[in-house]
Amino acid sequence: MSNSDPKVGAKPGQWPPAPESAAMPPSSWAKRTGFRPKFSGETNASDSGQISLPPRPKEQKNSQPDVEAGRVRATLPQPTPAPPPAAVNGTDKVVVVPAENKDQTVVKRRRDSDGGSGGGAKKDGLGHGANGAGPNGVPEGPRRAVVRNEEVIDVEDDGFVRGRPTHMKYELRDTPGLVPIGLYGFQHYLSILGSLILIPLVIVPAMGGTHEDTSMVVSTVLFVSGVTTLLHTSFGSRLPLIQGPSFVYLAPALAIINSPEFQGLNGNNFKHIMKELQGAIIIASAFQTILGYSGLMSVFLRLINPVVVAPTFAAVGLSFYSYGFPRVGTCLEIGVVQILLVIMFSLYLRKISVFGHRIFLIYAVPLGLAITWAAAFLLTEAGVYSYKGCDVNVPASNIISDHCRKHVSSMKHCRVDTSYALKSSPWFRFPYPLQWGTPVFEWKMALVMCAVSIISSVDSVGSYHASSLLAASGPPTPGVVSRGIGLEGLCSVLAGLWGTGTGSTTLTENVHTIAVTKMGSRRAVELGACALILLSLIGKVGGFIASIPEVMVAALLCFMWAMLSALGLSNLRYSEAGSSRNIIIVGLSLFFSLSVPAYFQQYGISPNTNLSVPSYLHPYIVASHGPFRSKYEGLNYFLNTLLSLNMVIAFLVAVILDNTVPGSQQERGVYVWSETEAARREPAITKDYELPFRVGRILRWVKWAGF
Repeated sequence: MSNSDPKVGAKPGQWPPAPESAAMPPSSWAKRTGFRPKFSGETNASDSGQISLPPRPKEQKNSQPDVEAGRVRATLPQPTPAPPPAAVNGTDKVVVVPAENKDQTVVKRRRDSDGGSGGGAKKDGLGHGANGAGPNGVPEGPRRAVVRNEEVIDVEDDGFVRGRPTHMKYELRDTPGLVPIGLYGFQHYLSILGSLILIPLVIVPAMGGTHEDTSMVVSTVLFVSGVTTLLHTSFGSRLPLIQGPSFVYLAPALAIINSPEFQGLNGNNFKHIMKELQGAIIIASAFQTILGYSGLMSVFLRLINPVVVAPTFAAVGLSFYSYGFPRVGTCLEIGVVQILLVIMFSLYLRKISVFGHRIFLIYAVPLGLAITWAAAFLLTEAGVYSYKGCDVNVPASNIISDHCRKHVSSMKHCRVDTSYALKSSPWFRFPYPLQWGTPVFEWKMALVMCAVSIISSVDSVGSYHASSLLAASGPPTPGVVSRGIGLEGLCSVLAGLWGTGTGSTTLTENVHTIAVTKMGSRRAVELGACALILLSLIGKVGGFIASIPEVMVAALLCFMWAMLSALGLSNLRYSEAGSSRNIIIVGLSLFFSLSVPAYFQQYGISPNTNLSVPSYLHPYIVASHGPFRSKYEGLNYFLNTLLSLNMVIAFLVAVILDNTVPGSQQERGVYVWSETEAARREPAITKDYELPFRVGRILRWVKWAGF
């Protein structure tokens, strides 16, 4: 350990010291440990947007595990011991920076002067938070070298090799200027356009809403997303994460929409069901707010690890398999082409750069939508989907001609002129609270949403950790995580009051977008949120989005849900993915997340059962025929609905197995959070997460909530 007295110890020379027999080339230690600063032409965030850890060093006989990343401790050549150099305000580090010549590596020693402390086995720096400290009192989490456009690997005195993503163009607190911020903010929101607009296009028609209702809900979603994003980047986790309607809330919303009491309603079904959804979301959001600001989330973090987050989030995307391609099949020539275009842009053309931007990778979804929409418009105008004697406005049940019955699917789903939302939308419309009426509160629906809010919090925890590794100086403290979850609860209350149909939470696609665009500036996200609020006031914008044909929405959802599943499974990179323990846990979680809900969804339904809802909505009517049939109807509704949700089963199986099956910290890959006291001594981390307008100083006594 370093001595704090600068007079003690000899002056350090070249490190590592060269053996007396022969001079050691600068890169020989790297060759002996298996370290390669460049690998496969990609750094921590590859061109494909994948976030990967630095390469695993070659294992030595005396190698020891790294807790967070699942890497082994790199054992450097052991030269003749030299007197330790002096440490000033911190521990000594060795920073390995790739030189211009790829075959050589420049090794230099630097000291921390940001407020760290060294000495003994005292934990310092970025140690474990709620998930436990490192073994044997070894300090966890290195400080980052401020170097841009190159990969910096910190080799601590304890022998751990760790990397920090310094390839980012702009990091969390960077403010490059109004024009770059505006361009990157627009790019950021456009790249996750599908996550913002697709959920209203699914739930509003399911509630019996018209195209005008869809237009108004889309405008409301854009408005609430902009407001809640500004709140979260200012008073929440302060990470560059966009808030919006999450797919986590989509399945329970569809289950509530298809509740038995809503079948056969007369009048405006949309407003009646929307008010029920609003009441359930408001109560669940209040529960999430208490979970965050009470500090209970800090305790709950001990149970949330990558092996829990990965299958839970993957199950969210996989649960909609019955909706995706069956809806695409209503017009294969349009839906399949759009899926192929998005795949081509995001995979085969991902490395093509235009003016320094990988436009095909970043804008795969909007580009695929625009091209397919234009092609469908040309086909419609050319009369391909016009059939003699057939009227597209006539209900299918009233069509008598066999010729028209044969082509009714093409007329309804392939044409792009069946929606009049754009024409009927006003130019200006201000979304306001309670615009659908006073919310209706039903405890059985609220309990379902409360359980889902826990899953949403688990999702956000994974997003906080992944985005902090990209854009921030270090991971947040457990208190900051609790503060972020509490504010997400307040944001969901706003979503319930305004009537978006779902709660507001962190969009997981943010992590992929940050990795691809290399833009981690908080200001860019905030400026984009302001632009989103302005766009929401233009009614024609909502009308334009509401006029997207249903088959194109389904095709985009197929890609988005697949991405969501992959992003969930990518959390396994923080653990030992090849461990038999983790393989079994993840496999069981995913299998039972599909099989158990299938049992509930199929219970009591015979092949001859005549159901009043379309086949792609059958998984969400389980409340009317589930296996729980006690004398308490509310309890039956709650249990049948909750256990038919794939993500709930995945979470229950994963959290129980991961926290009861023995496994090392390296194997489990526990998330590493900054310790509160250590973070306060780190100026960079303090500036990243401190609240503006001195709010943190006023509420400093609320330590458990990150103030």
